[in-house]
Parts: sequence; structure tokens; C-alpha cells
Amino acid sequence: MLARLRSFWDEPGPSGAPVRVWRDWVLAVAFSLAAVAEVLGRPGLPFRWYAGVVALLVVPTLLIRRTRPLLAVAVAFGACGLAPLATGRDLGLNSFVFVLFLGYALTRWGSGRQAVIGSAIIVAKLLFDLLMGYAGWSGTIGGLGVLFAVTALGAAVRYGARARHRELDQVKLLERERLARDLHDTVAHHVSAMIIRAQAGLATAPVNPDAATDALRIIEAEASRALAEMRGIVRVLRTDEPAELAPTPGLADLRGLAGRHRVGPEVDVRISGDVEDLPASIGTALFRLAQESVTNARRHARNATRIVVSIVADPAEVRLLVTDDGETAPARGAGSGGFGLVGMVERAGLVGGTCEAGPGPVGGWTVTAVLPRV
Repeated sequence: MLARLRSFWDEPGPSGAPVRVWRDWVLAVAFSLAAVAEVLGRPGLPFRWYAGVVALLVVPTLLIRRTRPLLAVAVAFGACGLAPLATGRDLGLNSFVFVLFLGYALTRWGSGRQAVIGSAIIVAKLLFDLLMGYAGWSGTIGGLGVLFAVTALGAAVRYGARARHRELDQVKLLERERLARDLHDTVAHHVSAMIIRAQAGLATAPVNPDAATDALRIIEAEASRALAEMRGIVRVLRTDEPAELAPTPGLADLRGLAGRHRVGPEVDVRISGDVEDLPASIGTALFRLAQESVTNARRHARNATRIVVSIVADPAEVRLLVTDDGETAPARGAGSGGFGLVGMVERAGLVGGTCEAGPGPVGGWTVTAVLPRV
């Protein structure tokens, strides 16, 4: 138990917290106007101008609640707790409800120790109001309940975002492993060809020197292709052994996606342009992207009767377009858990290309990928 508490205390805050976005300014302006309106229009409000000044001084903490959550909580709850000492009673300004956003941000964006210290400040403020007679038991318990709810919500969103981030990282890692396997098979093919040519050159060199020279030229060409394949992928990780794996699919295997299956829409594959000299890594990436897109369309396209896979190659790049004639629907999650699109984007990015997906202009769903030829 003590180890868990220590682990939570040492837990860093989430990375990537936005400094300020337009919503923060809207919140700050809205609560400032609400405080002014309450001071001017609410009858029977004691010490209205004093309460209004305190509120306007504290509202800017909304702008730092993500990057400095503990400071925002300390300033806001400290001011709200100490300000009544000058009046002898609670300020009673409803606009102070904005401090709930600070409680949420404390557990959403703060580190473990910030969350502990900030929670202690919140509880201390509520207990101080109770001891000084500014609030009764019912108000104190209610305040504790509301603040516990918003801080619990912040923690739930925090750990939910962390779990999703881990799943996204796992999808990217798996795609990198698949790409590493494809790279291994491609390079192994070139190296095998070089070995065979070298053996043939050695065998024929004593009687036919020209044949040995031709073998060296072929070996040089194969080595150049293998090197080009390896340069296209940087720091690709893999965790499994490549032995006894299925042959690496390529552009020639795209035809296998065509035809009408027993269940689902018909698949039409169209290839135009010069695709003969495409690097194997690009051909494999095109096949993987098309295969994932077709699988996604067959699973999620409502009332679709046809899926069209179109590949257009020009001297600089190759474009993949996968469309279906299903009904327009919300964003589809390709693959298990809705992370298939993440893997597709990762696959395209690893070979220097891009991949996008979204509703088609006349219905259905469209996947577009652009990959470089080299």
C-alpha cells in the first residue's frame, strides 16, 4: 500500500497539455461578465463590490489551470478562503463556481504530488469555512461531494487518455513490426539472388571470365536495390523471428482482392500507370493499405454493393484510392478497436507517404494514400 502511494506521489503530469486555447479565454471572459452581472443585478448581496473585485482577480487562474494546476488551485481557493476574514462572513457570490474547473484540471493535468497538495488545499478551505462559521455541515459536505466528483472525473479522463495512448503506441509498434518483417523478406530475396549469382560467377570464372563480370554487374544491381529498400525505412523495430513466414505480399497480389465474395460487396481493382519498377516496400505498403481499406469497407459500409480499389502511378508517386458506395456514416474505425486507421497512417508515413480517410463526396467512405516511388 505504501509503495502504491509513493508511486502515485512520484507520478509525473501528463505531457502535451495545451497552454491556452480559445475556450480558456471564453471561460475567463464569461465568468468575469457573470461576476459583474451578479454584483450589479443581484439584490441583497452583501459586500458586493468587494466580492466582485475578489472574483475578477481570481478568474484569470482559469488561463493557467493546465500548465500550473497547483498554483491555480492555491491562488483561487486561498483567496476564496481568506477573503471572508475581512467581512466576517462568506462572500456568497455564485460566480465562484468556476473553481470547479480548477479542481478538474488538478487531477487531469497535475502530477501526483500536485494532485495531493492541491486536494489538501481544497479540503482545508472547506474545513476552514466550517470552523469559522461561514458554512454549515450540509454545505461543507455538499461542497466536498461536488469537488470530489469533478476531481474524480479529471482523474478518469486522465487515465482513459493514457490507456488510449498506450493502445495507439501498440498499434504503431505492431505496424512497424509488420513493416520490418516485409523489409526482411525483401532484402533476403535480393541477398539470395546475389549469393546465387556469386556462386555462378565463381564456377564459370576459370573458363569464361566474361560470365563472371556479368555476374558482378547483376550482384551490384541487386545490392543497390537492397540498399535502397533499407534506406526507405529507419529504425524499424521487430520482436519476432522471421523464419518460416508467409511470402511478403506486393502489388501483384492486389488482384486477389478483386471479385465477389460470398458475403459482402464486390471488389473492383484498377491499376494504371507504370508499376513495374516500384520498390518492393512501396508495393507491399500499397497492398497492406488496400487490404485494410477493403476489410474496413466490408465490415462497416452499410448497404454497399461495390468497393473500388484504384492505383494510379506516375513518375514521382503512386496514388491509392479506395471507395465504396455505402451510405454515408460517422467515422469508421478500421480494424480491431478502431485503431486500424492509425496503423494505416503509420504504414504510409514509414515509407514517406500520407494516408487519409473520410466520407466520400457523394456518399460512402474514401481512403486516399499517396506514396513516393523512391
